[in-house]
Amino acid sequence: MKSAHILVVDDDPRLLKLIKRFLDENGFRVTTAANAAEARHFLKMVQPDAMIVDVMMPGEDGISLTRALRDEGCAWPIMALTARGEPEERVDGLEAGADDYMAKPFEPRELVLRLQGHLRRATGQVPHCATRLIRIGTLEFDAHRGLLNGGDGTIHLTGRDVALLQLFCSRPGAILSREVIAGALALEDVSERSVDVQVTRLRKRIEPDPREPRHLQTVRGRGYVFRP
Repeated sequence: MKSAHILVVDDDPRLLKLIKRFLDENGFRVTTAANAAEARHFLKMVQPDAMIVDVMMPGEDGISLTRALRDEGCAWPIMALTARGEPEERVDGLEAGADDYMAKPFEPRELVLRLQGHLRRATGQVPHCATRLIRIGTLEFDAHRGLLNGGDGTIHLTGRDVALLQLFCSRPGAILSREVIAGALALEDVSERSVDVQVTRLRKRIEPDPREPRHLQTVRGRGYVFRP
């Protein structure tokens, strides 16, 4: 954890300096970028362990950058920062592939604690599963390593996708409420829609037809149930 390399992208030089100093003091290695173009230049050379990205940036904004990186196969945790904290904007960030969302101004210690939680999930601290390998239709999920494999190779999962699938695999056949899911994923926004966004993203990875899910089913008024 202490040697994790964090890429921070924000157009506010004062805030960049503050975040870098606080992460440095907590043992992280930190690279900063003033915009999406600088971040992309860095990513051509090195892959970070996690990213902290400002949403409201000139040019390519943080949501567009996050969405593009997920489409390109980036799996490391991404935390989004914004001066606005409306629920709709939070959902937009989650739909783009962000793992977490924090409104400015924020408490630096909370930022560090959330970042550490996402890194723990990304590096394999998982709920107990009865078996390591779980068959999901034609797919195979390695619950210990967080890898989803299909006939064409490994299927890309974000850190939050992995955490959610590990949660369901640890309790197959059990109905998990949205509150339980939000707590397990450390979602700041525990609204129904925020949880539903995470489930919808996972369905796109594991379901033959996400519109008619076989494995990750909705139980009306109660939550979701996983049937591998």
